[in-house]
Amino acid sequence: MKGDNGQKNQGSSYDKIIKENLEVTLPVIIKDLLGLQIIVSEELPDDVQHTKERKPDALKKVTDSAGNTYVLHVEFQLEDEKEMVYRMAEYKVMLMRRYRLPVHQYVIYLKDTPPAMPTSLATEHLRFDFRLIRISEISYKLFLKSGQPEMQMLGILANFGKDDKEGAIESIVDRMMAIPSPGDFARSRHFNQMRILVQLRSSIELYFEKVMQKVSTFFKEEKDFFYKRGEAKGEERKSMLVVENLIVKLGLADHQIVELAEVDLAFVQKIRSGLNKK
Repeated sequence: MKGDNGQKNQGSSYDKIIKENLEVTLPVIIKDLLGLQIIVSEELPDDVQHTKERKPDALKKVTDSAGNTYVLHVEFQLEDEKEMVYRMAEYKVMLMRRYRLPVHQYVIYLKDTPPAMPTSLATEHLRFDFRLIRISEISYKLFLKSGQPEMQMLGILANFGKDDKEGAIESIVDRMMAIPSPGDFARSRHFNQMRILVQLRSSIELYFEKVMQKVSTFFKEEKDFFYKRGEAKGEERKSMLVVENLIVKLGLADHQIVELAEVDLAFVQKIRSGLNKK
């Protein structure tokens, strides 16, 4: 990610969420978003780069229902990066050289603003292109068909169509709440991830917060990442528990914890220092 440290840290948060959930979401993305009917899939090593700083987000050797075998390369892109076409072209040449197979490439763009990045190159001796998919053009209802919260939460970045924004968000939240969860922490983790993702769509943040207020009673105050109010008695202890969970169980950075838990940076640093001494 380019930009100042704040932008880089924010970008790494989105990247972390996508990569943490990729094992669950990728098969559904391949089938429903990319429209590919894959019958055999084999993980490929992501160490194809030589001088590159980044590794591919998803790389597989696949065989589709028509018997075609090829390398499937998928990237999740946050920034409208004009150099993306060159990066994808570099990947394609390296993958073709290594595997001697056709390479099919897809870039899934996560923001709702129209990207201006070129998707093709045309020179006298070179023709190249990749397929760009905007998640904001896909109906959020497609994501709700999944039985996995990791997939359902991506609906927050999708197209609400003519549906009421608050109603659409409520549908996503209700569907996620309906899935049996191994515990309050797992459920809270999914909603915390969705809260980070919703920052990519500033136009719906207020609607999201309003909906989350309705479901906040489902979370225990000691573990609730969305709990911001309460009696003064015991408030500091509750904040400590929240901060500890965000550090130990989610591995969030200090600036993220300050925003989510609504505490001072010094408070977060003090707790982190205490945990490091244990």
